[in-house]
Amino acid sequence: MVKTIPQMYRYIYNRAERATEVGPFRAWAHQFTAGNLRPLLERERPDVVVCTHAFPCGAMAEYKRLYADAPPVVGIVTDFAVHAFWIHDNVDGYAVATDAMRDVLIARGIASERIVVSGIPVDPRFALNLESQTELRERIGLPLDRKIVLMMGGGLGIAPLERLMRALESLAQPIAAVVIAGRSRRAERRVLAAAQSVAYPVRVLRFVDNVYDYMHAADLFITKPGGLSTAEALAARIPMVLCKPLPGQEERNARLLCEWGAALRIRKVDELASAVDLVLGDAERHAAMLEAAERHGRPRAARTAAALIAQLARQLTEVVA
Repeated sequence: MVKTIPQMYRYIYNRAERATEVGPFRAWAHQFTAGNLRPLLERERPDVVVCTHAFPCGAMAEYKRLYADAPPVVGIVTDFAVHAFWIHDNVDGYAVATDAMRDVLIARGIASERIVVSGIPVDPRFALNLESQTELRERIGLPLDRKIVLMMGGGLGIAPLERLMRALESLAQPIAAVVIAGRSRRAERRVLAAAQSVAYPVRVLRFVDNVYDYMHAADLFITKPGGLSTAEALAARIPMVLCKPLPGQEERNARLLCEWGAALRIRKVDELASAVDLVLGDAERHAAMLEAAERHGRPRAARTAAALIAQLARQLTEVVA
């Protein structure tokens, strides 16, 4: 639905946000999923169940309603806005990205002591850079005499990477690009073909486990505004240009990141070159975006969320004892 009829997804997302009661289909889906989870949880007997998406959070809330031996449940909200699908009376704890999200949960009836403002959990290596940018570029083989633009298209491969690459050809200043196509071989082939026809150097990668190195080496990050990738960018202190947000949560992410001053958003691919020129050609703006990223980045978020999980596990152990 997100890829083929995004307008419908936006309509459902917004309608569900305004609803005060769980719809019958969603209630049935949660009940159905909770029943199917029963054999798994009986076999694994987890101390805590951690949900990083709203749908399993709803299913586990229903599981807790149906089964007295259900373990504690923690919801880790991985966007900069919390949707109504996340909110359930019997979820034991929430870790959220901002104080505003905490206020939304409290307004919806969640007790304040069940909420921690952790930030979105990311690998702490996104904030830890022990090398200078020059040393890092030499180590991973990137040019020293050009601005480096990092480009990623999101897990669903929705961002038009090839069109974005061609749009950067009109830049006045010399650049090189690193394009991470993700796990899709088809997306990689398309990006590789586009890289042969642009006038600047491009390194094309599929999935890599050291994205933090490329963020630290780059001067600018072009991406869809997914919660995790933008939280990583904030921790890595890299300015962002945001494109092609998914309806709903990513649109909210983009709005907030722009309000913070850590990102610019383009509405059309044709706007990309001017946005990149604006960031890379204005030292004061670039510095202000770095400062905004540092101010709002939460590189220790994973540790804070883990402390909440550990606390619930200890409470369960004490009750059993």
